[in-house]
Amino acid sequence: MSLRLIHLLAAGTALCIASAVHAEDWRLAKDEDGIKVYLSEVAGSPYKAYRGVTLIKTDIGKLKALQEDVAASCAWIHECQEQRLLKHEGDKSWTYTRFNTPWPVTPRDSIIEVTTEQGADGSFTRTLHGVPDYQPEEKGYVRVAEVEGHWTMTPKADGMVEVVYEAHSDPGGSVPSWLSNKFVVEAPFNTLKGMRDKAQQ
Repeated sequence: MSLRLIHLLAAGTALCIASAVHAEDWRLAKDEDGIKVYLSEVAGSPYKAYRGVTLIKTDIGKLKALQEDVAASCAWIHECQEQRLLKHEGDKSWTYTRFNTPWPVTPRDSIIEVTTEQGADGSFTRTLHGVPDYQPEEKGYVRVAEVEGHWTMTPKADGMVEVVYEAHSDPGGSVPSWLSNKFVVEAPFNTLKGMRDKAQQ
């Protein structure tokens, strides 16, 4: 999405921890409606990493179910056009996502390997790793070249869950800087807001 948004992911989606993508100092870019979005430079990349953080009044089970419904989760992932599960095996799954992009940017798609880990404290983490060569490229879409990030969901007091959505990606092809800068803020903000709205319905 920088479609760094386009990692998105997420879609799902959505990722590795900050150190894994070599993110540097996080700087607050947006603080609105209970959601904070931070951006960071990434060494060797022209695209910024993003981190979105919010508290949701729900339980871990509901959030996990929302993410595991891969096709339906496209409804709350920012600019998600279509998403489907390609394979599930043990603690890993592989998802295919198509993203909307404004003209004249060619639409993007991505394939992400998602690894789920349950924490002793009841939290769970979904690590996202782009696997662009998992399937041949689709006609009319540019495959997102790189995605690294994670979702982390941790139960807190008073029935709240802290949700952190962090990602960095290389959208592949040519992407205008204005679109990249817009999406790295809108992607985590709108995705977290959409998830929160679904979880609290």
